[in-house]
Amino acid sequence: MNDRISIAVNNIFKTNLGVKPSERVLVFTDAYNQSIKKAAKLIAKEGNKFTENIRYIENSSTGCHGVEPPEQLWVEAYGRSTVQQIKKEKLFKPLLSKKIKDKELKVVEEIISANKKEAVNAVIALSYFSTSHTKFRDMLNRICRARYASMPLFDEQMLSGVMQVNWTKMLERSSEIKRIVNRYEEIEINSDNGTFLTFSKKGRKAMADTGIITKPGSFSNLPAGEVYLAPLEGTARGTMVLDWASTRKLKSPVTMKIEKGNVKRVEGKEQFVRYLNEKLSEKKENRNIAELGIGTNDKATRPDNILESEKILGTIHIALGDNSSFGGKVRTSFHQDFVFFKPTVTLISKGGRRRVLLNRGKVITNN
Repeated sequence: MNDRISIAVNNIFKTNLGVKPSERVLVFTDAYNQSIKKAAKLIAKEGNKFTENIRYIENSSTGCHGVEPPEQLWVEAYGRSTVQQIKKEKLFKPLLSKKIKDKELKVVEEIISANKKEAVNAVIALSYFSTSHTKFRDMLNRICRARYASMPLFDEQMLSGVMQVNWTKMLERSSEIKRIVNRYEEIEINSDNGTFLTFSKKGRKAMADTGIITKPGSFSNLPAGEVYLAPLEGTARGTMVLDWASTRKLKSPVTMKIEKGNVKRVEGKEQFVRYLNEKLSEKKENRNIAELGIGTNDKATRPDNILESEKILGTIHIALGDNSSFGGKVRTSFHQDFVFFKPTVTLISKGGRRRVLLNRGKVITNN
């Protein structure tokens, strides 16, 4: 392991998570991808320098971003007794399937709250499919006050690239963009590829994903670097033209028509259209325009990995599906991001005043 990689790995425990010797840390991965599994083993091994209480788990793949992880991880993260109590109330299966009712979820939260001392202090989530938009992650943060680093699609190359970012400067940049966005109520997006989308953010707050996860209950992707929010459901309209899937450039553009906050139809000759139509037909909530993110990491460069590409400074990403874990109202076992390069983003105030935040991918914070 060279010096740059060693520094990046050590920073995960020291700078990003601020792990203390007495804390319990859970590192988990899955068997879906050998590159991310290799990175997970490396990170877990180095973690022994910072705490003696570190657990490394390999679990089965969930197969899709936003799906609740398997029982083994709930036991490791929350404690066996906590999971048994949830099972006793016959609420564990509905919780994992995201079919749980609000009243039932409240019972689960009460059980977790009563046993929160049994939960881990920090999680490093290196499964291929993201756990960011799950109740597993949400309740660890919100109720147990654990810190959570979500690292789907991660690989070793990121340790010597995007993870070399100046964390302090990125924190300052992200905080400023968040401050600006939160002064406006509507957002308009244009891109040279034909994308045009507008939506309201009334009542919704933008948040910053900075990679600094030292405060109790904090959460971030690693690599980090975005300002994100949940658009107000039912307000998005326009056209999204996709040039990239999560890990590859599409052979031809795919077009999504958006009405009343949902994808109404998907058009194009690319085989990716078939996959999208299958996912969107599974559940109407999968059609929801769930998220807008603005990239703030100046060390992010790779367009072929959604974990990094959505962090590239001056890009935006728009997601479909679940937004229940960051201020939205839609709960579903699906969350899919799409990155747009060199977009123009215009913020619109309640009174109609317009301000350009991104001009063809260039961030403008001084007007």
